[in-house]
Amino acid sequence: MQVVYEDNHIIIVNKQSGEIVQGDKTGDTPLSEFVKQYLKEKYQKPGAVFLGVVHRLDRPVSGLVVFARTSKALSRLNKMFAEGMVHKTYWAIVENGKAGTMDGESLLTHWLVRNEQQNKSYAYDHEVPRSKKAMLQYRRLARGDHYSLVEVRLMTGRHHQIRCQLSTVGCPIKGDLKYGARRSNDDGSISLQAHRIEFEHPVSKAHICIEAPLPVDPLWKTLADMI
Repeated sequence: MQVVYEDNHIIIVNKQSGEIVQGDKTGDTPLSEFVKQYLKEKYQKPGAVFLGVVHRLDRPVSGLVVFARTSKALSRLNKMFAEGMVHKTYWAIVENGKAGTMDGESLLTHWLVRNEQQNKSYAYDHEVPRSKKAMLQYRRLARGDHYSLVEVRLMTGRHHQIRCQLSTVGCPIKGDLKYGARRSNDDGSISLQAHRIEFEHPVSKAHICIEAPLPVDPLWKTLADMI
């Protein structure tokens, strides 16, 4: 577990691919429990440790996760996330796909329908029954022979939004078989990272801007070095 920021009210952790943020039906130990254990040992807390989960990342995704250490921070962070006051920037390695679809800075708008049984979202270019509008901005940071590094800013928060929308425009995320990638990554990850998070501290009001270190993968470094 890699802690990248910590104070009395919040703790930010760089989640590894394969970790779950909260407990689920798999029964695997979630990241939240590892963070609690870390805090309990570091501060020698005799009783239960308070930790609030305010947002999540998909299991195969890596990157920054913010937890609240106090109830005051939790309630304020919940409100900030709900009102779009927390700015998250993602980096993704995508298949080059359709030539030109990733050139410049662009806005993608789709209507997504979530299929609960398949745990998958489907994108449409117009509103359909049960759909929710999904918007994101993206720009290409670097392009290699087969893959590009892109930066994504979410304007809405929908189920598998980045994965679904990028796949829909012909540029699936590397390793994301569910959304059309040609092959899986060896470690079961997908090449999507919650790379940067920026917000006003819920208690101190200080400006917080944290970037995650890149995943340990030569392709990430190769593309990042091209920026």
